Amino acid sequence: MAKLITLLNGPNLNLLGKRQPEIYGRETLEDVVAACRALADELGLGLDPKQSNHEGDLVDYIQAARESSAGIVINPGAYSHTSVAILDALNAFDGPVLEVHISNIHKREAFRHHSFVSSRAEGVIAGFGTEGYLLALRRMATLLAG
Repeated sequence: MAKLITLLNGPNLNLLGKRQPEIYGRETLEDVVAACRALADELGLGLDPKQSNHEGDLVDYIQAARESSAGIVINPGAYSHTSVAILDALNAFDGPVLEVHISNIHKREAFRHHSFVSSRAEGVIAGFGTEGYLLALRRMATLLAG
């Protein structure tokens, strides 16, 4: 059976393709999930995509992943910079965690330079657009194979 990867997207990522396309691009979240599904299939991984604008929902998804998933790829959006609750939930997850940001958060406003999630993540991918999700899945496959 394929190892399941939980793909989590936080607030406002449901607006991909519509919100600030000069920063986040024109691809929709559905486009991103479709590309991730295709790559996950190629890599022999399962994919469980989720998105929520609500912090508690994301915590619930992370807790549920403890029972079902081998790894988590997460773009926590703005919660990267504010959510100790998401960090605590990720700290209770035993598998690898990879953090993705579409934009380069280090070239943006100073408050975006710190991510609570980064202290738990095995790796952080930022500034590669939506291709960062695919890079994260490739890295996840390597981590789980080793």
